[in-house]
Amino acid sequence: MRKQFVYTIGLAITVGLASCNQEYLNPSTASEQQVINDQNGLLAMVNGLQQQFTISRAGGMYNYISASGLTTKELINLNIGNTDEANMQTGTSAVQGNNALVTNLWNKCQIVKANSDIIISNIAAAKDPSIQAKILSNTHFYRALALGTLATFWEQSPIQVGEQAIFSDRMEVLKEALVSIEAGLTAANTNATSIVGGVAIQPSLLALKARYYLMLGEYQKAYDAAELVDLSVKSAFLFDNISRNPLYETSFSNRNVCEPMSNFGLPTALTPVAGDGRLSFYYNFTSGKNLGLASFFTANSSSIPVFLPGEILLIKAECLARMGKTTESISELNKVLTKTTDVWGLGANLPTYSGTVTQEAILLEIYRQRCIELFLSGLRIEDSRRFGRPTSERSRDYYPYPLTERNNNFNTPADPTN
Repeated sequence: MRKQFVYTIGLAITVGLASCNQEYLNPSTASEQQVINDQNGLLAMVNGLQQQFTISRAGGMYNYISASGLTTKELINLNIGNTDEANMQTGTSAVQGNNALVTNLWNKCQIVKANSDIIISNIAAAKDPSIQAKILSNTHFYRALALGTLATFWEQSPIQVGEQAIFSDRMEVLKEALVSIEAGLTAANTNATSIVGGVAIQPSLLALKARYYLMLGEYQKAYDAAELVDLSVKSAFLFDNISRNPLYETSFSNRNVCEPMSNFGLPTALTPVAGDGRLSFYYNFTSGKNLGLASFFTANSSSIPVFLPGEILLIKAECLARMGKTTESISELNKVLTKTTDVWGLGANLPTYSGTVTQEAILLEIYRQRCIELFLSGLRIEDSRRFGRPTSERSRDYYPYPLTERNNNFNTPADPTN
């Protein structure tokens, strides 16, 4: 993992592209040194973090939602000509290190992490304490998000950028994400204003904290973080007709790339009950339209949530169940089942849980509700592994390392068998 410099929008934006060391110079723009030594330059770099993570078919967001969806049967590829999506759906050995979804997702996360490190290392250039805190709270959010995404899809990843970078186990990557979250929360106590807009920084950091502690199996810490998330706050990645919603633009505005599987792609035993309000929220049943032309993917300008209230409630329910507190777990689960709406207009509007009161049965219901409530959020591949679901329900467990990394870093581990 080396450094590459790319100059855009009149400012030098440094990006850590996988295994590149070229420097592209535009004489009409500021130098990298000028940018990182200037408060406004650092603010512009934070804006670039969201652009790298969210925008276009090559961005992180399209690839983590699509890759997880194709791997776990949330999505189906509609055109065999979409070779990378088709291979991702097939899974196993069909997914190689040259797969565009694998490569783009890896590269964008590494870019966001590397640029975040540069901003943090040069934060002294922001002389105003309030602006400095604003930059840090925002930067640590994107850094943690990038690290957590890497830990979701790969068994190992470098944490530090450098020549022949050393890889760390995904659990260590998650722990590093949590280090950033704590630093971001500390800065947010001074200034939690979103630089880009849309992202409610403090609730979003707490939501990531709960999510990543859950992935680590630290159930009490995950529960405690979830308790602090304000569910009345709407936190979102914003888009417009220039910076477009990548799932709408690429997949759901047409019927040529991907489309949701029916019944959330769930096996028969877990399909939603009749009358579940989330069916009409997540599916467009208009003849001739893509089934995914709904929810957060109806226009170029549709916002995509950073987290959903239902995720936080289900984290609490799962943590309680895994800690043996079944009665309390059912109480949190019922908040999702009976919810008629939330800040996003999402609600199941169902009766309370009436199944067997055992840890196993409750966890199974929590898994089903996560699959429905958090449809197309990019989280199902992690959920499928964590709940020990049959391998027939996913086409891979983890992804191979991109050839761009392997061909230039001899520390790259062997690819997982599946």
